Amino acid sequence: MGVAERSSRRNVGTGASTAGELRRKWLTSTCGIVVCAGVCCLLWGSAFPCIKIGNRLFAIATGDISSEILFAGVRFSLSGLLVLMAASLICKRPLLLHKADIAPALVLSLFQTTLQYALFYPGVSMTEGATASIVEGAGTFFTVLMAALVFRQERLTQRKVAGCLAGFAGVALISIAGSASGSASDLSLANSHALGAALVLVSTLPAAAPPCLIKAFSARHDPVLLSGWQFLLGGTSLAALGGLFGGHIAPQTAGAPFLLLYLSLISAVAYSLWSILLKHNSVSRVVIFGFMNPVFGVILSALLLSEDPGASPLQIITALALVCTGIVIVNRKPAHAGAKAQCNRNACM
Repeated sequence: MGVAERSSRRNVGTGASTAGELRRKWLTSTCGIVVCAGVCCLLWGSAFPCIKIGNRLFAIATGDISSEILFAGVRFSLSGLLVLMAASLICKRPLLLHKADIAPALVLSLFQTTLQYALFYPGVSMTEGATASIVEGAGTFFTVLMAALVFRQERLTQRKVAGCLAGFAGVALISIAGSASGSASDLSLANSHALGAALVLVSTLPAAAPPCLIKAFSARHDPVLLSGWQFLLGGTSLAALGGLFGGHIAPQTAGAPFLLLYLSLISAVAYSLWSILLKHNSVSRVVIFGFMNPVFGVILSALLLSEDPGASPLQIITALALVCTGIVIVNRKPAHAGAKAQCNRNACM
C-alpha cells in the first residue's frame, strides 16, 4: 500500500470520526435534545387524533377490539419495514437481525409494541383523544421511577422528582379542567370513556420499560436496528392476534391508506430518533419530554377532531409552562457539578 493511499484512508477515517463526534455532541446538547425530543413529542401527540380518524376511515366500530388490534398490527409492521428499508439504504447494507440481536428485539417488541398497543388502541377508541393523551402522560413518571428503582441506571434525585412533579402537575391541570367541563349525561358513554382511560393508563406500565431497555441494549446493539425489528415483530404478532379473533379493516376512502402511512411514519421516525437520544443521554433527561405529549395531544385533538379540550387557553398555557419547567429542572446541571469540574481543571494546571 502506497504512502498516499494510507494517508487518504487516515483522512477518511478522521473525517468520519469527526462527523460522528459532532453528531454525538449535538445529540447530547440541550438544544439538540430539545429539538429532537420536541419533534418526537409533536409526532406522538398527533397520533391520538389520527388513530380516532383512522378508526372512521377503516370502518372500525368502537369496541371492536380485534379490528383495533389488527389495525395497530398493520401500522407497526409497516413502521418496522420503513425503518429497516431506510436504514439499510443509508448504511448501504441490509439491516439483518443477527443471533445476538434476537433476544433484545423480542423483549422490546413484547413491551414496546405488543403489550402496550394491545391495550392502548382499544382504550383510545373508547375515550376522547385529548383524554387519552393526558392519561398517557403518566407513563413519563413511571419511566423515571423504573430507570432509578428497577434498572438502577441512575439516581432518583430530588431534582428529578421535582421536575417530574412539575410536569405531572401540568398534565393534571389539563385533566382536571377537562373533566370539570364535561357533562356526560349518558351513563353508558361515561362508563365507556372511563374504561378507555383505564386501558390507556394500564398501557403505560409496559411502555415504561422500553426506554430503560433501549438504554441498556444500545451499548452493544444498534438502536435503529432494534427499533425496526421490534416494530416488525410486535406488529406482526398484533396483526396475527387481531386476525385470529376475527378482526377486519377496510379502507372507506382514498385517504385511508395515506393516513395509515402517516401513522406508520410517526412510529418509524419518532421511536428511532428517541432510541438514538436514549443511547447518548440518561433516561430521565430524555423521557421528561414525554410530558409534552399530552399538551400536543390536547391541542391537536381540539383542532383535528373538534373536541372541546375543556381547558381554557390560559390553562393550556399554564400547563405548558409547568411541563417546560419540569423539563428545565431535570435537564439543568447542578451547580456543584460545574464547580467540581472547574476544581478538577485547576488541579491539572
